[in-house]
Amino acid sequence: MNEIEDILAKLSRSPFRRRFKLGREDRAYLISKGLEAVLDHAQGFIEKRLAPANPARDGKQTPFRGHPVFVAQHATATCCRGCLAKWHGIPRGHPLQPAETRFILALVECWLRRQLGNEPGPDQPRLL
Repeated sequence: MNEIEDILAKLSRSPFRRRFKLGREDRAYLISKGLEAVLDHAQGFIEKRLAPANPARDGKQTPFRGHPVFVAQHATATCCRGCLAKWHGIPRGHPLQPAETRFILALVECWLRRQLGNEPGPDQPRLL
């Protein structure tokens, strides 16, 4: 198992985290736009809402619905700086480093692929 799979397995044991699933509309949006476009959206959300050292409305900046990335962020505990610190050891109070942003995107990507039943093989992940 790689690091991402280990983390997703750990998150799946959390009653709160495992309740997140893509609904019909979010799934349809993901399929119609394509994974690459949705991951581009994720990059923008992360840069705007998570990357600053002290994001505006931290803890409330990621809605629970309205975009597949929002659902993925809650499922992967990448929704706010508090969850990043608690679950992933990424401390608050400093701007996210490029490696941290790539890690968050990789988690979101893997979770979205799993929701589509399209898990990447060892040489397939876009971001890992």
